[in-house]
Amino acid sequence: MKITRAAGEPFALNRRRALLEAGAQSPAAAPVADTSAFLGLGEAELTPAVRAALAALVSELDDLRAEVTRLKARLAEAEEAADRDPLTPVRNRRAFARELHRIAAFVRRYGSPASLIYFDLDGFKSFNDRFGHAAGDAALQAVAERLSANVRESDVVGRMGGDEFAVLLVQADRAAAEAKAAALAGVVEGEPVTFGDWSAPLHISYGVREIGPDADPETVLAEADAAMFVSKRARATG
Repeated sequence: MKITRAAGEPFALNRRRALLEAGAQSPAAAPVADTSAFLGLGEAELTPAVRAALAALVSELDDLRAEVTRLKARLAEAEEAADRDPLTPVRNRRAFARELHRIAAFVRRYGSPASLIYFDLDGFKSFNDRFGHAAGDAALQAVAERLSANVRESDVVGRMGGDEFAVLLVQADRAAAEAKAAALAGVVEGEPVTFGDWSAPLHISYGVREIGPDADPETVLAEADAAMFVSKRARATG
């Protein structure tokens, strides 16, 4: 693409016009000779001053590209922070819901099995009242870490609020999810949570629902939550 200069047009104005006319075709990181050809400059116009201006332009564009790269990285970090639960190393409810919708769409399209497990700590209010909120935070962090450490990288762990957590299992039907839920509950309850010079046991209830091809994500979440409360009542009365 050859761009000509209007007679008497200042070089600074010309280079801006040329870049605007060129659109996405940027001379960034190109040698000065290539850049001059891109801007339609003849050999006679390549005076030392013009060469210096072209070199400055290439440097400016390189700096701009580096700044854009930095801004993209900062944006990615901000998005990651916005998806993260503020207390525990898992996704927050908003991010988990987004993943639930994504996986449900995948199930609808490909028929691949997936399931949802809903967890709730038993007696967490009494735990907080007895040991204090700092100890309660330590318990929530321990649950999140134990769940995260015992699922696959493709699975999703989220804190739904308070003492409630959820896990999305891909490539897992109802039977596989029930087995995994029992195993995860065993891991959570397998050792006490420690805080300072004391320790206390953890107890957790869960409910499981498979995500079928026609499933509504919010309905699946509500049904898993309800199943968890049935389990919790059974444990309390049993």
